[in-house]
Amino acid sequence: MTDARASGGGSQSTPPPVDEHARVEAAPGKGGGRPNGAGILGRVGEARHLGLVVALVLLAVVGLVTTPGSFATSSNLVSILALASTIGVITVGMTFVIIGGGIDLSVGAIMALASVWATTLATQSYGPWVMSICAILVGTGAGLLNGFLISYGRMVPFIATLAMLVAARGLAQRMSDRRTQLVQPDNNAIVELSTTRVLGLPLLVYIFAFVVIIGWIVLNRTTFGRRTYAVGGNPEAARLAGIDVRRHTMMLYALSGLCCGIAAVIIMARTTTGSSTHGDLYELDAIAAVIIGGTLLTGGRGTIIGSILGLLIFTLITNLFILNGLNTSDQLIAKGLIIVIAVLLQRRSLETRT
Repeated sequence: MTDARASGGGSQSTPPPVDEHARVEAAPGKGGGRPNGAGILGRVGEARHLGLVVALVLLAVVGLVTTPGSFATSSNLVSILALASTIGVITVGMTFVIIGGGIDLSVGAIMALASVWATTLATQSYGPWVMSICAILVGTGAGLLNGFLISYGRMVPFIATLAMLVAARGLAQRMSDRRTQLVQPDNNAIVELSTTRVLGLPLLVYIFAFVVIIGWIVLNRTTFGRRTYAVGGNPEAARLAGIDVRRHTMMLYALSGLCCGIAAVIIMARTTTGSSTHGDLYELDAIAAVIIGGTLLTGGRGTIIGSILGLLIFTLITNLFILNGLNTSDQLIAKGLIIVIAVLLQRRSLETRT
């Protein structure tokens, strides 16, 4: 009896033990603890995905009308998927980070640093496998540093990742002496990821698809995914439910860095180079894709599928601008407007729901 009163329960019987997984799923917050939501939230998510698919179809119709001779060709469709693959892998990692209540502005710079580090002559002398592992380790290490500064250094994610953006880009420039580093002929196995095709698609598209599938499984079918929603929805409730919020946040940024390392391998395969200029503004494209896909900027809700659909919309818009010979500045203006509209619609839907 004394123990029960000391715990604040006021009951004379000892409460039964609560399973941690059950507490995570029941943790209150903006997104709840469950990945897919239930009832109206699940239907809202499905409606959003349907709307994104409709937007993709409309953009395809615009492409067929404006550039009928070049849009619907196999080479153009492959180029769209190849471009989407690089940013898409980064987008998967960004989805986890934003659902977990964070933001990562350094993904493009980390990818550039990983590509430069992997294409130095010293690294290339060990062969393509070591180059790939090097890129992945550099990306993961930079992500871990981001996560450590945010979780244990208690830095604001915006500031910590902004500092990493500047530092990683500067280190890449220092390592490469601001020069583009070519993948040596002995390491053409990396380049073959872009040139070798299976069923008409380059291998790097399959790498992208594999990352998306693994990301979906982790987010929707594992304890790590449930904890991510719980941490993003309500960090304090997640902590009370027994989750080590700081360690989990650090792992989210490590996962984002891992995706940057994989993207570095893809960009090396596509361009046959490592360069400090790789990934310029990729962070904006990834964040925009995640927002358009329906992930809340405040965390706690989002889906991998929505983010990938948002990415495909952005990639298709870029492709249409290129095919129609429009200015790069016009592309940036259009993307900015799309981001603003997506955020306004997201806010309106939240206000309507509350």
